[in-house]
Amino acid sequence: MISKKTKYAINALVYLAKQDNNNPIRISDISESQNIPQKFLEAILLDLKKAGILASKKGKGGGYYMLKAPKEINLAEVMRLFDGAIALLPCVTYNYYERCEECIDEETCGIRDVFYEVRNKTVELLKKADLEQIIKREGNLKNII
Repeated sequence: MISKKTKYAINALVYLAKQDNNNPIRISDISESQNIPQKFLEAILLDLKKAGILASKKGKGGGYYMLKAPKEINLAEVMRLFDGAIALLPCVTYNYYERCEECIDEETCGIRDVFYEVRNKTVELLKKADLEQIIKREGNLKNII
């Protein structure tokens, strides 16, 4: 399960990506529209800024805005930023590999093999799910409902 922090980050990014122009959006506007506690959102947006996904402008008319195009920001990137490894076992992670303590032979481990496949499919899907795709899906859902 993804953390609340990751979910809020995705919600905030989708909201920012939907804005017609790249003008800065106030934290309070994002917080209110996405029902995210403002103090929590401030920390999330700061992390996204440090990661080079967002930028901010101070003062009157200030706020946060996208540095990257929605097509360039995928869910795998956001999840790794806030939750770390995507894999369910440490021995199959890409960025956070650790050998399992009880493992006798990684090369012949059937459990590892299954979770390696799960990790690969999950990462593949999350990389395809960029902000642009999410916004398109929302538009399609509105047409169905």
